[in-house]
Amino acid sequence: MDIECVVDARAELGEGTVWDPVAQVLWWIDIYGPTIYRFDPASRENHSWTAPEYLGCIGLRRSGGLVLTMASGFHFFDPDTGVFTPIADPEQDMSDTRFNDGKTDRQGRFWSGSMFEAPGKPAAKIGALYRLDTDHSVHKVIDGVGCANGLAWSPDGDKMYFTDSHTHLVWVFDFDPESGEVSNRRVLIDLSDRDFIVDGATVDADGCYWLTIPFKGKLLTYDPDGKLMREIDMPCDLPTCCEFGGKDLDVLYVTTARLRRSDSELAGQQSPGGLFAISGLGSKGLILPPYGG
Repeated sequence: MDIECVVDARAELGEGTVWDPVAQVLWWIDIYGPTIYRFDPASRENHSWTAPEYLGCIGLRRSGGLVLTMASGFHFFDPDTGVFTPIADPEQDMSDTRFNDGKTDRQGRFWSGSMFEAPGKPAAKIGALYRLDTDHSVHKVIDGVGCANGLAWSPDGDKMYFTDSHTHLVWVFDFDPESGEVSNRRVLIDLSDRDFIVDGATVDADGCYWLTIPFKGKLLTYDPDGKLMREIDMPCDLPTCCEFGGKDLDVLYVTTARLRRSDSELAGQQSPGGLFAISGLGSKGLILPPYGG
């Protein structure tokens, strides 16, 4: 196994990893940048676009460009023109939340969850997980969320994984691929005994769930039954999101964060806020379908 920093971006909050299998590039974001990045592993070039608001997450769009969330909800983005086009803002009347983690499901719908973010105020579970259907309609699927994270689907698409980073739990739901509805919520992973919370996650071709543990510098892998299979120590303390990419989908890309900490606070860490590539894992990922709307 080899862990390499491929972009020393010094991101405040790297997130949103999405592999484009056609262009063979990795899209990712710095939420607080706010910046959208496109990393080309062949050339090692990392192009960037500045967003007008804090970002949440991104996904590819079948008709071209990206679908994403920002502070003001769901938007389209055209990298060729730099134009952001609003779709819907389901939390326009909520000043203490912003959008966070999300991605497309296996049917091409785009999902993004929100989180409480109001410095100086007591934490509150006022966020939610939303689904953007291909007709551009937005549906609230889960409410009472403190910080939406860890979203992923099983290879056959009949299970959905989700976490609230205000807890130590990862839940699994039965997922209806046709309707996009969830049911039968139960705990898959309980990390209370290690005081871990979960950030971004993905699922590999074998159905194993790969998750990032922020502030502890770890990646964990669990089998579909919730059994711990692997633990990887990162060279910096705040991994935030992960996704498989590369020609054979066998490279795990991991974003990290500085989170407005000084160089002295980050002393001894390797490239905090960088984009890392982990090879030699012996696992392969799955393509995330583009948004169909």
